[in-house]
Amino acid sequence: MTITEAELAGMIDHTNLKAFAIEADFQRLCDEARQYGFKSVAINSYPVSMCRKMLEGSEVLTGAALSFPLGQTTIETKVAEAQNAVKDGCQEFDYVCNVGRVKQHDYDYIEREMSALVAVAREAGICCKVILETCYLTDEEIVGVCQVARRVKPDFVKTSTGFGTAGAKVEHVRLMKETVGPDVQVKAAGGIRDLDTALAMIEAGATRLGTSSGVKLVAQLHDRLAQEA
Repeated sequence: MTITEAELAGMIDHTNLKAFAIEADFQRLCDEARQYGFKSVAINSYPVSMCRKMLEGSEVLTGAALSFPLGQTTIETKVAEAQNAVKDGCQEFDYVCNVGRVKQHDYDYIEREMSALVAVAREAGICCKVILETCYLTDEEIVGVCQVARRVKPDFVKTSTGFGTAGAKVEHVRLMKETVGPDVQVKAAGGIRDLDTALAMIEAGATRLGTSSGVKLVAQLHDRLAQEA
């Protein structure tokens, strides 16, 4: 696969979702995102307004993670959190779907939830990503959620929070992309800590990568390209 450093960086959601992150951590996250040209910073909803100010004058988006990391809040609560994040200045959001409802194969609920969150994003003119948490799902259940997404058309379906029992897997990314079709993109997240893993996810169909190792990935690509030159 041929990819430039700028192209790779432009696919990365630079992530800090730790409960103990402090203002200095968010400043470093935003400074790195600005320096390397990452697509966004991925943070919990509390520091959204702070990070938006830190990123003023850059093209880096401020993203919010909602109902994170369990997804076990009501649709109304997720909508309210999304609306509050929009008010605080988020430019995209990732929400965790109700995994328990997926395990019950209650796809009507998943569709109501997804439609409600996508409606918030559309009203605000921003991007909505749906986190499946694939480590807890069978292939059939992954397909079930992605079939809902094919109808509702969020901007992305996403593999993982990074807080579950496993992160992104190439076979899940491929299955998700095959199911959602051309109108919905796939984000791979969780456990993407080296360049080969990142490239494998992209090859399988991911157009966005959620990782806290973005600086390392770009550095590894820089070294590889230098060796090939």
